[in-house]
Amino acid sequence: MIKIPEALQKKYRLLLTNSDVPPDLYKNYRKWLRYYLDFCQKYQHPYADSKSLLLFLDKLKQKNQPADQRHQAQKAVQLYYEGLGQANEQQTDVIPDKIEEAGPLFDTNQPINEWSGAMDSLKNEISVRHYSKKTWKAYSLWAQKLRYFVKEKPPETLSPDDVKEFLTFLAVKKKVSASSQNQAFNALLFFFRYVLKKEFGKMEGVVRAKRKPYIPVVLSRQEIDQVIDKMKEPYDLVVKLLYGCGLRLSECMKLRIHNFNFDHQVLTVHDGKGKKNRTVPMPRVILDDLRCQIDRVIELHEQDLKQGYAGVFMPDRLETKYPNAPKELIWQWFFPAKELTFVPDTGEYRRYHLHETHVQKAIKRAVKTSKILKRASAHTFRHSFASHLLAANQDIRSIQELLGHSSVRTTMIYTHTIASTTVKEARSPLDI
Repeated sequence: MIKIPEALQKKYRLLLTNSDVPPDLYKNYRKWLRYYLDFCQKYQHPYADSKSLLLFLDKLKQKNQPADQRHQAQKAVQLYYEGLGQANEQQTDVIPDKIEEAGPLFDTNQPINEWSGAMDSLKNEISVRHYSKKTWKAYSLWAQKLRYFVKEKPPETLSPDDVKEFLTFLAVKKKVSASSQNQAFNALLFFFRYVLKKEFGKMEGVVRAKRKPYIPVVLSRQEIDQVIDKMKEPYDLVVKLLYGCGLRLSECMKLRIHNFNFDHQVLTVHDGKGKKNRTVPMPRVILDDLRCQIDRVIELHEQDLKQGYAGVFMPDRLETKYPNAPKELIWQWFFPAKELTFVPDTGEYRRYHLHETHVQKAIKRAVKTSKILKRASAHTFRHSFASHLLAANQDIRSIQELLGHSSVRTTMIYTHTIASTTVKEARSPLDI
């Protein structure tokens, strides 16, 4: 982190005192200024250019900083600009030497708008194809990394050689994994083809990384019970659904009340990976737990209605077609968040579902407390679901449908997690 000169600290403290910023936020404002100056030094952007602030705010957005925090950061840097303007001839006294020496390494007249337009086009191309938000997050991340790697070179002047150097940099300098390297290649291929309207060509000299065969981590039934026993509500029920229905964590978090059919004991998963829908049987042993959870949701929903909340977040444009749907019981999250979320654009409070990171942390604590000597995560319970069914002689085609795999080749990986007939019949040379 860059060290702010004493002269700048004194000047900034004076600006904060004369501003409308509450005193309890002074520390946060100084923190954002340090982050901004460190950002300028790291990426060699001009410290006193408003376009550098746009890049900084864009970086914060990539890191999923909330809108109110980005607004606070923007105000903090603008106060700094105000101090520079007042300093006039004494401006050099409040400029960090390293940043001044670095100087701008890109043309500040045009690249910012061009890259912003390219990123908007990327988002539009992904939205038109109805790709998931995770795809947009990953593709935009690699496009931004390329943007900083080429030092804000205008996007229309990019060539396959730039991508080649970038991928080589990732493999040699950053030593990224094979999956990350291939993801970067696919993201930039999409960026070139659909945003820049260019083709990669043969990309000679770029070697596609070969992924090593992956064998999933599988827990025994006893280990799964140990983890569940160490978890509190509602996280224990989350794990029961992950293992009992073979759900992905994101699929489990996005469950709504209408996904449960107790008459036929069937759970419907909408918009799973690849926008696919599927049905899975509900485990009979947790039917009472599921009904109790629905009772909690009903009670919480009634409280939200009394407080005048705007409803839950809806998928796509469904709220436009059905304006009252966000407040209907059937659309409520099965695992609602503990607190309402404030939407700055509309000034409304809405209910979001339980965050994935909360579940992941709860699972990590439970695994650690259980002293299980395996690298278990939320997805491990889905692996265990498939492996245990396969070990129980369940047809692999049926398992494929329950998991929602497009190809049975993906499901075949679980044949490596159980002892095959060949392994059972084979004898160790120590036993001969």
